[in-house]
Amino acid sequence: MPENLSTTRFPVGVDAALREAGWQPGRWDIKLAEHWADSLRAYESPAGHRHTVFPAAVEAWAEFGGLRIAALGPGRQTAPPLVRVDPLAGLHLARTLADLGRALDTEVAPLGMEGEDQAVLAIDIDGRVFSVDHTGDWYVGADIDRALSTLLMGLQPKRLTLS
Repeated sequence: MPENLSTTRFPVGVDAALREAGWQPGRWDIKLAEHWADSLRAYESPAGHRHTVFPAAVEAWAEFGGLRIAALGPGRQTAPPLVRVDPLAGLHLARTLADLGRALDTEVAPLGMEGEDQAVLAIDIDGRVFSVDHTGDWYVGADIDRALSTLLMGLQPKRLTLS
């Protein structure tokens, strides 16, 4: 079998990085995901902004929550960042994520961080993943699987622009 094909749901290098981080098929920590959901729902920013919680976010947290995932090789277009799936990393970004959601006409919840807190990852109600950093907002993938693949393979995400 050619090396770029995989019998898993992820490309070979992504699958290996996920397994190295502690993920395996069927991983599901719903108690941790529910704890995060409760913590996010309870948070209110000083200006009154609140987080939204929805099934796509809870499912991503349950499967990948708590993982610190490092690529096992160089990226194709960019240096792959460390990916940390921990929505509480975005706890104090309720307004930022609400603004992103309004711009995209959807609801957005925190997913985790890229690098050493260089960017916050967010997921919307349809499961699409976005990244927000000091340079702007980025579309990372149509779902958590594609987003993890984009990040860990060092593929360039698409910059969100006003149209």
